[in-house]
Amino acid sequence: MKPTSSQQKSQELLEKIIHKAWSDDAFKAALIANPLDAIEKATGERVQLPEGKTLIVRDQTSQEKIYVNIPAEPNMEDLELSEDQLEVVAGGGIIWPAYVMLPILPVDPIKDGRIN
Repeated sequence: MKPTSSQQKSQELLEKIIHKAWSDDAFKAALIANPLDAIEKATGERVQLPEGKTLIVRDQTSQEKIYVNIPAEPNMEDLELSEDQLEVVAGGGIIWPAYVMLPILPVDPIKDGRIN
């Protein structure tokens, strides 16, 4: 399933932020302290969060640790699938919820020995 243009834009912004945090310690510190302001200052784009949501950034760059983020369990009662998603499911495919969008990083953790 192709991401929507909004998801693609969010993905590109996320990749830009991650790469900047890797190369700029001051930006990384600002990002952890006040993510929305740091992102706006660095990119010129104001991130609009859904009402009642908070953005939390943690430094997970340690090479000695493996981090697993556990998302909130989706409310299956409110889940509605689009026609395209229904076709995928009917054909035996799997639909990933939006919160599973992960950054595409130029690092292979298995080849680099970070996961063993």
